[in-house]
Amino acid sequence: VQLQASGGGLVQAGGSLRLSCAASGRSFSSYHMGWFRQAPGMEREFVAALSRSGGSALYTDSAKGRFTISRDNPKNTVYLQMNSLKPEDTAVYYCAAQRRGIVPERRASEYDYWGQGTQVTVSS
Repeated sequence: VQLQASGGGLVQAGGSLRLSCAASGRSFSSYHMGWFRQAPGMEREFVAALSRSGGSALYTDSAKGRFTISRDNPKNTVYLQMNSLKPEDTAVYYCAAQRRGIVPERRASEYDYWGQGTQVTVSS
C-alpha cells in the first residue's frame, strides 16, 4: 500500500489543522493506521493510532483531548484532526499502516508502510 499525507501548514497557537492520509492499493480496511511525528533533532514519536474498523483508538498523552484520529474505509483515508495546537506540536507528521496484530501499536517498528510526511508548524 502507498500512503500520501497532506494537510500540513503554518498555524498560530490555538488553531486547528486536519491532516489526511490517502492510501492506494487494496484492502485499506485490513490495516491499523497510525500517525507519528518527528521534530528537528528528535526521534520519531507516536501520536495516535486507530484499529481496522475504527472502533479502537490510541493517543499519546499530549494528544488526548486535542487530537482525534478517524478513518473512512470506503475512501481509503485516515484523518488526524488537531485542535488547540501548541508550538511544541511543530513537526513533520507521518501516517503509517500496520498489517499484523489484533490491536494498533504505538511502536513505529510495528508499522509496515509509511507516507512521505507533511510539515506542521505552530507559531506562538
